[in-house]
Amino acid sequence: MSIDAALIDSANIFELAPISLWLEDYSGLRRQFDIWRAEGVSDLGAFLREDTSRLDLCTSQIRVLKVNRKTLSLFEADDVDHLVANLHRIFNADMLEPHIGEMVQLWNGSDHFSSNTVNYSLGGRRIDIQLKGRILPGHEESWDRVLLAIEDVTAREDALREQDRHKQYAQGLFEHSPISLWVEDFSRIKQLMDDVRQRGIVDFRVFTDVHPEFVHQCLSEIRVLDINNETLALFLADDKKTLLQSLPQIFRYEMASHFREQLIDLWNGILFQRREVVNYALDGSERHVLMQFSVLPGREDDWSLVQVALTDITARKKAEAYLEYLGKHDVLTKLHNRAYYVDELNRLERKGEAPVSIIILDLNGLKTANDQWGHAAGDGLLRRVGEVLNEAVTQPGHAARIGGDEFAVVLPYIDERGAEAMVDNIRRLIGINNQYYSQMELKLSLGAATSLPGEKLEAVARRADLLMYEDKRAHYSAANPDDI
Repeated sequence: MSIDAALIDSANIFELAPISLWLEDYSGLRRQFDIWRAEGVSDLGAFLREDTSRLDLCTSQIRVLKVNRKTLSLFEADDVDHLVANLHRIFNADMLEPHIGEMVQLWNGSDHFSSNTVNYSLGGRRIDIQLKGRILPGHEESWDRVLLAIEDVTAREDALREQDRHKQYAQGLFEHSPISLWVEDFSRIKQLMDDVRQRGIVDFRVFTDVHPEFVHQCLSEIRVLDINNETLALFLADDKKTLLQSLPQIFRYEMASHFREQLIDLWNGILFQRREVVNYALDGSERHVLMQFSVLPGREDDWSLVQVALTDITARKKAEAYLEYLGKHDVLTKLHNRAYYVDELNRLERKGEAPVSIIILDLNGLKTANDQWGHAAGDGLLRRVGEVLNEAVTQPGHAARIGGDEFAVVLPYIDERGAEAMVDNIRRLIGINNQYYSQMELKLSLGAATSLPGEKLEAVARRADLLMYEDKRAHYSAANPDDI
């Protein structure tokens, strides 16, 4: 091939290349660098950042000699003159640091340079570019021939920006979720359970019955990868480091039994689970939580990425406990109510517990207190009965308010002598109570009965009730009818 033909081929390659090519003259830049070196400049990067007009001076020393078709189409220019006349629209402030980087590479003696930066087409379209430049062989001294290749990587950068937006969106959802979120690694637990399976274990529940230490071993192998802000608030931790160092305080007591059930589900292939558990804040207070556990998609084979969501249901649990309390207790006296009393009698009768002693009590003077001092005074007397009976009666016995001013004490396994001792103790506590409330005396009539073989507890209660009325008549004559 002749020299002329080779030159034509080279020209065609340059002109028809599928990426943007620029042939430029950097000789003026080389001379400017020599001037600055002579003036004692050593750190070009700092020198240019100190006064960015010096970078403009560098740029002005570069001459565009030639560009190919791809360059004109990429930057929406009619021809080279049109492109060169509008270079200020192509290069903007986004190029500052990358352009300084290019200058520094040349200043430091490299015959090539590169950067990732942003240009703009003459129509205003943003173009992410990957620029690579090289001083052509034979021109290393003068820098009068430098070839620049500019690749349009806008699609790639758009995809990365979109990926980053999705990542930030997901991170925002995680960090600012209104429920506690944990990202954990269960891969070591998966390995331990696979080892157990390979040993021929079929019934994992029986295995953990025999080897409870395996559950604790698995618990210690959980790796917490991340937690969100709500987790810190839920468990009263100042920061993530504090919380992660305090995990034994958060997961304790009955947590091992809950975790065991979680492991059994995992053994059986249940990778999404939901259960109520109890955790503890760093101040020791209980946190009832609804735990939702999920091995994330794509990690089913190794459990290396697990999400745990904890919804605080402490308030709901307290409300449920209070409603249950209301169903079994009298709010005013804090004693059990009539419904509980009746259920307890039925339960004791079904189980055939014997003996059972029942004490029936009646508050004297409630009507007088209500009429003379108001219902608040009457309520005060009722509360004082509650104080006395709550102090006197311990499990398995119980005390209940079974009517407006009527009370009952049920004492399983207590014979007549024990019932008499309880009556004496109640009278003693009434005396102590009256010392504290000397302005209004607390007066109770009592009757006690103990079950006979084969006797219904309802009949025992009737006998105690009759004895209570005998006590009332014995203590309050017709001269004090308001006390009856």
